[in-house]
Amino acid sequence: MNRPEPRQDPQEPDCPVRLTGVVKRFGNTLAVRGINAALTSGTLTALAGPDGAGKTTLMRMMAALLHPDEGSVHITGLDVRTGSTAIHSRIGYMPQRFGLYEDLSVEQNIQLYADLKGIEPADRQAAFARLYEFTQLKPFQRRLAGKLSGGMKQKLGLACALMGQPAVLLLDEPSVGVDPVSRQELWAMVQALASDGMTIVWATAYLDEAERSDSVLLLDKGELVYAGAPAALTRRLQGRSYRLTHIAGDRRRLLSDALNLPAVRDGVIQGSTVRLIRAEQASAATLNELAASRGCRFELTSPRFEDAFIDLLGGTPDGHSAIAERMDPVSTTRSSMVECHHLTKHFGEFVATDDVSFNVRTGEVFGLLGPNGAGKSTTFRMLCGLLPPSAGTAQVAGYDLARAPGRAKAQLGYMAQKFSLYGLLSVRQNLEFFSGAYGLTGTLRRQRIDEMIDTFELQPILARSPDELPLGFKQRLALACSLMHRPSVLFLDEPTSGVDPITRREFWTHISGLVAKNVTIMVTTHFMDEAEYCDRVGLVLKGRLVELDTPDALKAKVACDDLPEPTMEDAFIRLVQTRDYNGDEQRRSPDGDSR
Repeated sequence: MNRPEPRQDPQEPDCPVRLTGVVKRFGNTLAVRGINAALTSGTLTALAGPDGAGKTTLMRMMAALLHPDEGSVHITGLDVRTGSTAIHSRIGYMPQRFGLYEDLSVEQNIQLYADLKGIEPADRQAAFARLYEFTQLKPFQRRLAGKLSGGMKQKLGLACALMGQPAVLLLDEPSVGVDPVSRQELWAMVQALASDGMTIVWATAYLDEAERSDSVLLLDKGELVYAGAPAALTRRLQGRSYRLTHIAGDRRRLLSDALNLPAVRDGVIQGSTVRLIRAEQASAATLNELAASRGCRFELTSPRFEDAFIDLLGGTPDGHSAIAERMDPVSTTRSSMVECHHLTKHFGEFVATDDVSFNVRTGEVFGLLGPNGAGKSTTFRMLCGLLPPSAGTAQVAGYDLARAPGRAKAQLGYMAQKFSLYGLLSVRQNLEFFSGAYGLTGTLRRQRIDEMIDTFELQPILARSPDELPLGFKQRLALACSLMHRPSVLFLDEPTSGVDPITRREFWTHISGLVAKNVTIMVTTHFMDEAEYCDRVGLVLKGRLVELDTPDALKAKVACDDLPEPTMEDAFIRLVQTRDYNGDEQRRSPDGDSR
């Protein structure tokens, strides 16, 4: 499909952000390639694209932290090359790793940013009151920033970025790692700012956020490949989005087979159905034949912005997983590979996990969901053997984690939320370390390391530190390390947080391949479209397991006249709200700690 030409904006009088022929190089790498755009006041623009597309580089130039090598960047009429000091007083900038001081309180952080912005003492009381009211932070002003949940940290980061009432607000993936309830609150706050006339640029890995923006700048390999309203791009997919329903067999195998067809541009699982995007020049007959061969139904459905995004970037990888193909099937007679009974964890008087019981069936994908601070990570860590329970029992592959922790841990692989890679070691040294930690030695150890390097295409980056890598490569490396010893159970703690949609699809292709080899998967995630891949989902609130069912059954529970076809995100938010969840500060110990 031919890509649309980026929109060339005329010289408009009200353009607080203007990019003209912007080019940025880092050595021999061309990070940004001749970008033109003009953003008007009171608009919310999403900056989207795969990992390494140039989003952060472009945003840092808009923040006057980098200068373009060619072209110009003007912010509120000032050139970033000559007016950086004045620009810094007119913008708010919230980078991916926002600079909160965790050993300072909420109030002290806000005071610090007021100092940095040069807010006069006489003006501070009114400014602070406005920010506290807007972000709902006033009840927590004396709490240490490090004791806040993920959602509240992002609100504090936003409050600091808004200090001085900037004309332009730059937010670099502010909702990464934030649960859907907190993300909805953050989004509503930013929309209110745009309604008041602020110009906002929001870099995001969540395409539903991009879809709700006024406009989108879509980057790929440093090039602007689309600029305009998200709905206009979505309309290009009309008549090419389909659903396969009434699937009698394995929906993961059906998706894998579909992705191997040249006629299929993209595909995802949605509960018990499979969603497919037909290539522009392909005939629908191929998809009809696929559906007929599997005895399922084939129907048109409304396109989404995510469909158009993936299509514009050339589609997703095929449906085979190289790592799964190299693994032998897990051989077991057990019907369940993970079991917990009355699992409880106390931190002093605080109950982080409260009498939780469930089992994960062999070869199942089980999702553990919940708002920030709900207790799911504590539960997850106990099941991985990383945290001893205060009461109850946990078993992996039939081994009790309290009585036989070594045997249990030998059966599991663990991919941590922050990937748990060692930045002081190279990529190769990380592979060597984890292979040794999992008990591999001699020839087998060397074979597995070489296999992971080849399978995940790590050869070009072996000498680099993981800290230098894009998120997609970090994810590949972390998955390689967790699979080195061929585990029968794989624990994934928010494995795709901040990763772009194409990389997430590649990751879930590997997961589907592993499940086909009878590997049991347990996952936590804030991407609700990933929850659709789960066979069953457990929802944790205030330390307790309050729902346990299939994704389709959970969606059916919240369906109503005003929401006849809820998404998984709709289901999450409504189920949380009906349980009288009052924000992500509910799960706190007396000293404000978040578990």
